Amino acid sequence: MTVEERAPTLARANIARARLPARELLGTSLGGLRTRRLRAALSALGIAIGIGAMVAVVGVSSSAQASLLAEIDALGTNLLTISPGQTLLGANEVLPSTAVPMIDHVLNVQGDAAVYQVSGVSVYRTQYVPAAETGGIGVDAAGASLPQVVGTSMAAGHFLDALSQHFPEAVLGAQAAQVLQLGRVGGHVMVDLGNTWFEVIGILKPAVLDSGLDSTVFISLPVAERMFRTEPNPSEIYVRAKQNHVTGVSNLLAATADPQNADGVQVSRPSDALEARAAAKGQFTTLLLGLGAVALLVGAIGIANIMVISVLERRGEIGLRRALGATRHHITAQFLAESALLAALGGLAGLGLGAGSTEIYALSRNEPFVVPLYALIAAPAVGFVIGAVAGLYPAAKAARLSPTEALRAT
Repeated sequence: MTVEERAPTLARANIARARLPARELLGTSLGGLRTRRLRAALSALGIAIGIGAMVAVVGVSSSAQASLLAEIDALGTNLLTISPGQTLLGANEVLPSTAVPMIDHVLNVQGDAAVYQVSGVSVYRTQYVPAAETGGIGVDAAGASLPQVVGTSMAAGHFLDALSQHFPEAVLGAQAAQVLQLGRVGGHVMVDLGNTWFEVIGILKPAVLDSGLDSTVFISLPVAERMFRTEPNPSEIYVRAKQNHVTGVSNLLAATADPQNADGVQVSRPSDALEARAAAKGQFTTLLLGLGAVALLVGAIGIANIMVISVLERRGEIGLRRALGATRHHITAQFLAESALLAALGGLAGLGLGAGSTEIYALSRNEPFVVPLYALIAAPAVGFVIGAVAGLYPAAKAARLSPTEALRAT
């Protein structure tokens, strides 16, 4: 066989010798890390903190969003609200008193309830509270079906009933009860409404689909008309539509509530606002992920620095391996593998740290524990890539050392 014929065979043999078996490469890399355990642990800690922060941010945000969306699903996305807007001439619209009975006849409406603003009436725990300190509590008149329609229930007592139409009885929203420092009913618990004592017969749980109801005290419409001259014009109407007909019902409500001025009637869907709030939380998560990325960058710089120092300290080892036949490719692969393995271990530790933090948060808030699958996969993968990139310069520096120079430096 001539030299020309043997050349391809020799080239393939050289390539084969230049390749370092994966098992040997892994063992060599682990051996290099084991000899400097404390330094390796501190280097991996920087990556673990960055990865852990990012996983925790994603997990906490996903858990909060899952809890909010689950709550929306439980309360239903078929609630619609009708409120007065403005006419074409800029005047404030007033919903007619016939709006509620007209809506009752709309096809595919499951139920409705209206509230009527009681103007000029403030709520106080006692008559000795200064008039200016209202606590932001409003007074509305409402019908008996309001809690069921808006998707809330009673924390204590009961809602307005037939007796409430004849006697001064009141029901507190969740926030109003906190401001007034009332957590129970019965035993003649009273509040002052417009210099008249009302007995507190119930306290509502928070109304997720309309938090404005939480800071309100509710009385019956007949009492409001009789004592405070409230007009029977709804300030807000809540409508439950059949789940598969929400859009169709929504298109009919404005014209049904006020046929003469449908353009001045606003129809909205509270669940859309809550879903938008969940999306806004996702945008805030992006900012926090940026902070986690900064921590990752610091960790990567730390690994690069440690690997450069390791190359300087291990010149004797590098020279000996080169003298025994290791190629520059072998040295490069070894140091790259050490750096990537170190960062990958940090990524796995960060994954556990972030997932643990998320679980603690979820348990403390009674929310579902959610860590997206992409975060579970990306955490060690990102660590591996960062380690490989951080190890490029140290690996190249180690590969450039000649055997005689490396052995002379020992």
